[in-house]
Amino acid sequence: MKLSIVIVNYNVKYFLEQCLCSVRAAVRGMEAEVLVVDNHSTDGSLEYLRPRFPEVTFIENSDNPGFAKANNQAIRMSSGEYVLLLNPDTVIGEESLRSLCFFMDEHPEAGGIGVKMLDGHGAFLPESKRSFPSPWVSFCKLFGLSKLFPRSRVFARYSLPYLSEEKQHKVEVLAGAFMFLRREALDKVGLLDESFFMYGEDIDLSYRIVQGGYKNYYIPERILHYKGESTKHGDVKYVKAFYGAMLIFYRKYYPHSGWLMGLLIRLAVLLKGSLSALVGLLGLKRKPRSRHRRLLILCREEMFEEVKAACVKRMPELEYVNLWDLDEERVMDAICRRNQMKRFTDLAFCYPDARFEQMLLLMDKMVDKKISYHIYNKESKKLI
Repeated sequence: MKLSIVIVNYNVKYFLEQCLCSVRAAVRGMEAEVLVVDNHSTDGSLEYLRPRFPEVTFIENSDNPGFAKANNQAIRMSSGEYVLLLNPDTVIGEESLRSLCFFMDEHPEAGGIGVKMLDGHGAFLPESKRSFPSPWVSFCKLFGLSKLFPRSRVFARYSLPYLSEEKQHKVEVLAGAFMFLRREALDKVGLLDESFFMYGEDIDLSYRIVQGGYKNYYIPERILHYKGESTKHGDVKYVKAFYGAMLIFYRKYYPHSGWLMGLLIRLAVLLKGSLSALVGLLGLKRKPRSRHRRLLILCREEMFEEVKAACVKRMPELEYVNLWDLDEERVMDAICRRNQMKRFTDLAFCYPDARFEQMLLLMDKMVDKKISYHIYNKESKKLI
């Protein structure tokens, strides 16, 4: 078996369905297996997905043991030369996995690979490439020095903004949303640390891979990550897990750093965690501004009315809906008409009229925080 793909699910069945559609297309013709661990979802995920994806091995937990433990369950059951840990709220391109397997074959020193992650507006997610959160790096991040000096190799090491998003780099941290790993490295350094319930386990494993003598790489292979869709960032449990994970890592690997640095890090974590929890408890999230929404649907003409109906149901405030007819024009022709595209606030792709690779390329080339991208699946008739 060349590749094992591991996905942990918790109450995001429609996101996972779309993810599995993209995975199915990406592994076509490959020696690959897909394992999904369900952490006691209450949304009927398994009943819904099992008949739709008979090729997938579903593992059902009777409780929620956490992200790290669930991933380890599936890794132990898998047999691939390489292991991909993938979030359920992601979409990957049809050629992405072949490219990454080839890279690993050609670079035996590589322990893991991270990729170029885009959000629902096509914007680059900075956690795609990061450094280890040493006391100094953490201090610069938590107290805003990274934002003040984004091009500084001294102050802005956390997200490495001075490294090009379009080029291959050696990096330190791989994001847990997409970790492409060499099994040989996992056998040597161990699996995910289960003391992390959620968050931080990706940094910990990345650290051990480097300590084990391997290198981690960032490759500008595009994926879509609906960042935050599978977690509620204003939720107190999220705050506790996220900032608690930072402290676990800090105590584990930097216990002997200076007392002043340690105190500052702990103070910053406490303040940020308390503020986030307070915002969540008081419901102080910024309300989305009302806006005039204009939609462009990229599909074949025969699918237009069906996709339009699904979009109007989801977005009743739409002012008008236009068709980009894929019977007459290619997806990528839209890039040549950027000024025309600015008229729209939403773009909806119909799959498989448009391939996932085409969607990701268009999003990457037409980054606009004012545009939201959607995908309609012709088979499931779901709009994400």
